[in-house]
Amino acid sequence: MVSDPKPALPHPLPGAIGLSHLSAYDWEAADGVCGGSPHLHLVCAEAYVVTGGRGAVQTLSPDGYRDIPLAAGSVAWFTPGTVHRMVQGGDLRITVLMQNSGLPEAGDAVFTFPPEVLADPGKYADAAKLPPGTGPETAAAARRRRDLAVEGYLVLREALEAGDNGPYLEFQRAAARLVRDKVPTWRELWRAGALATAERTGAQLDALEAGEPLHLGEATAHEAAPTRLGGFGMCGRRDEYNLPGTTLPYQGE
Repeated sequence: MVSDPKPALPHPLPGAIGLSHLSAYDWEAADGVCGGSPHLHLVCAEAYVVTGGRGAVQTLSPDGYRDIPLAAGSVAWFTPGTVHRMVQGGDLRITVLMQNSGLPEAGDAVFTFPPEVLADPGKYADAAKLPPGTGPETAAAARRRRDLAVEGYLVLREALEAGDNGPYLEFQRAAARLVRDKVPTWRELWRAGALATAERTGAQLDALEAGEPLHLGEATAHEAAPTRLGGFGMCGRRDEYNLPGTTLPYQGE
């Protein structure tokens, strides 16, 4: 008989993806652009599915600077290491899909703060952290964090546009140094979520091939609703789902 292992974490979304909804910030930054806090992820790809409004996502990567238009129905996605900045163009609303079982909420995100902040883990943590709640104090802190990230981002973008990728590459290295100590925890989350989900598919294929699809007897359906509305995320106001193994509660950093 072919074994069909139970989920290591209960009822993940398909592929153990992370899921949230964002309404892009409408705060104007130093360059006159309204939008979120530029940042990158180290091991997670991210996708924007636009459900309303218009705007853009600005990206920095080895192929340079891009400004990708966003409108209802469009989809944009980017791989680990890509700096991205969500730009508000008018009531922009997005469903965000994240790879790897909610790892961004476990710290797989580094803001484009200036180098002197990135070089000091204590300074970085202080600049990235937000007070709890969704009140004026948290909003002010989120805006300060966004402004500091934009300050560093504009330097990276200017250099890339001038053909100098040195500052961008150094930012990537600094980001990797900041998260290094988190990797063992991330590995366990990946094993229990995304990896376990893929391994279950392998077991199910074995069962089908053997003519013993016992896992089909466990078929069922699930539902969920947002567990926090209007939180302050990296890119905008954020509605989140606390789904075990899929999306961890956002910690505001």
